[in-house]
Amino acid sequence: MMPTIVTDGLRALSQFFLSFRAASPDASTRARTGSKMAHQAVYVTAEGLKKLEEELEQLRTVKRQEVAQRLHEAMEDGELIENAEYEAAKNEQAFVEGRILELERVLAVAKVIEPGGPKDLVRIGSTVVVQESRKKPEEFTIVGAAEANPKEGLISNESPLGQALLDHRTGDEVEVKAPAGVLRFRIVKLK
Repeated sequence: MMPTIVTDGLRALSQFFLSFRAASPDASTRARTGSKMAHQAVYVTAEGLKKLEEELEQLRTVKRQEVAQRLHEAMEDGELIENAEYEAAKNEQAFVEGRILELERVLAVAKVIEPGGPKDLVRIGSTVVVQESRKKPEEFTIVGAAEANPKEGLISNESPLGQALLDHRTGDEVEVKAPAGVLRFRIVKLK
């Protein structure tokens, strides 16, 4: 069982962040005010949606408490002005709360990529093998920006390559404008 000071501190932190959240526009407010983000869907795979929901739950239930405990311990150490541990805990708390807000906003407008559709056309959710002139073929899956991770072969539909590939077929060549110049890719295979 946590000491009363910790529980009171957690309660105060929760109230603070709930009041902060209430002051920030939610999806329905953005929809009423015409905010661009309210109308823009964030595409995710079913697996990606699950990962985002799990991350949000972990941040809300585990990470918040860990940070609150660190803050409490740092405050007990005395002087807060030159307390590096307290500053580090405050920074981590800001990061955690910012990530929670970001995930809540993404999940509010998330649209799961449905399987199906034309198999011969690149679309969000397609796995594509592309080859840049005389280089080794590379495989990418086109996903929404929220779950893009190029190191894992997941590229955003909003990235230059992702945009160029959409609505093309096997054998098509696409051009991507990059800082190094125009890159040309041939679609080798659709999976």
